[in-house]
Amino acid sequence: MKPKTNVLHLPVYQPGKPIEEVKRELGLTEVIKLASNENPFGCSPSAIEAIRAEMENIHYYPDGDAGALRLKLAEMLDVQLNQIILGAGSDEVILMLARAYLVAGDETIMSMNTFPQYKHNSEIENAVCIEIPHKEGKHDLYGILSRISERTKIVWICNPNNPTGTMVSHAELEFFLRLIPPHVLVVVDEAYSDYVTHRDYPDGLCLLKDYPNLVLLRTFSKIYGLASMRIGYGIGHPNVIRTINQVREPFNTSRFAQAAALASLEDQIFVERCRMHNREGIIQLSSEFDNMGLRYYEPHGNFILVDVQRPSKIMFDELLKRGVIIRGGHALGFPTHIRVTVGRAKQNDKFLRSLREVMAIVAQR
Repeated sequence: MKPKTNVLHLPVYQPGKPIEEVKRELGLTEVIKLASNENPFGCSPSAIEAIRAEMENIHYYPDGDAGALRLKLAEMLDVQLNQIILGAGSDEVILMLARAYLVAGDETIMSMNTFPQYKHNSEIENAVCIEIPHKEGKHDLYGILSRISERTKIVWICNPNNPTGTMVSHAELEFFLRLIPPHVLVVVDEAYSDYVTHRDYPDGLCLLKDYPNLVLLRTFSKIYGLASMRIGYGIGHPNVIRTINQVREPFNTSRFAQAAALASLEDQIFVERCRMHNREGIIQLSSEFDNMGLRYYEPHGNFILVDVQRPSKIMFDELLKRGVIIRGGHALGFPTHIRVTVGRAKQNDKFLRSLREVMAIVAQR
């Protein structure tokens, strides 16, 4: 059996190493995972109760339309019900966008160092991917504009950007949207938006009212702590959402995910507490990086990309031996950087102690 020729070269996505695997391989009893930008505080207790309650309905298919959850989101976001589509994580909404809009020969534009699923799903559809280098870790919006053509179908902007953590401001994004031709879909991935505290962060919902070619992506995997539930959503013009819906698989989000997400939305106290602790963690980590003389990109999500001035693969391996899982920059296009998720205060302390130890050892090699 021969697969499609355009998928033969595609890399398989490599997630952060699971805690259980590291314990087994290295014989460790204590391991902290700060690699996948998960919420170290878990999820709302209300979500857990909602999942338990759904056990009685495990034999029923889920609501394929996710009506109750979409209705709650529409109320909270002040948008119409037909402006929201649910996916198995925002990853699936990315997949559906590529499937609905891209054909062989279409062009799609993204930054060179950003979330890899934009490129991955575009290449599956045999689209031409144009990657624009960053400017100081930020999206080069002018560079993107310079490559727009009649063949351009989608522009992807991760904001805050993964893995750099940098942010496009409201004024920058609005100016960019004014110059984008109406035939180009602009997808702004706001997976980490709930962590942002900067006053200049874009009000994407406000911009949606003036730009029907804008789509926002959001997820319950990050601050809501429902990563294993696989549920996220897109917000856009009704015509765009209807088009995406036409390629959506039936029953693509589970009863458990829908129930957990709905309960999580009701517990905004948990969300605010996580946002506050994350800001404290960023201060804790960045202050120590400053003391160590390490440069890092200004973080606006729940992670920091820091230049450790040493080969990131070696740093990853040495930290792993000490029971600390981070993301090596060698896999992200930053060969001397590591990306660390902001953890609980004690987890951050363990990481920082291990980092100092490893940096001293690696420097002597």
